[in-house]
Amino acid sequence: MEEKNTRQLENALQQADSIEDFLQENEASLRPFTLAEYLEKLLAEKHLDKAAVVHASHLERSHAYHIFAGKKHPSRPKVLALALAMQLTPKETQYLLHYAGVGQLYVRDPWDSVLWHALERHLSVADTNLLLDQLSERPLLE
Repeated sequence: MEEKNTRQLENALQQADSIEDFLQENEASLRPFTLAEYLEKLLAEKHLDKAAVVHASHLERSHAYHIFAGKKHPSRPKVLALALAMQLTPKETQYLLHYAGVGQLYVRDPWDSVLWHALERHLSVADTNLLLDQLSERPLLE
């Protein structure tokens, strides 16, 4: 059975007669990812080189590799640095933040809005930090 995407799952849930039926019929599509699994999935889907992403993230090299290996539980700013380095969309970033177990971006928060803007425009970590500084917001990475 083919794995369903999120929109297909949402539609199936809306049409389901019971939650039990939905869970049983969609078991193959409901497997949650670990952060490490989702990062690897993104690398493969986007044909990205892990070393290049680590470099672009401006994270300490060994720390970044530990995140990719699932050995570290990163802070929200570090997850966002990886999202910027991978040039993720805001939607992909929301999923990444979810799998990392940290808060998703909230556009009513000015700092989060700047990050959303940076993701939309595929800004680098350095350019995002410059923009945050120009707007008197705290930096992404200190």
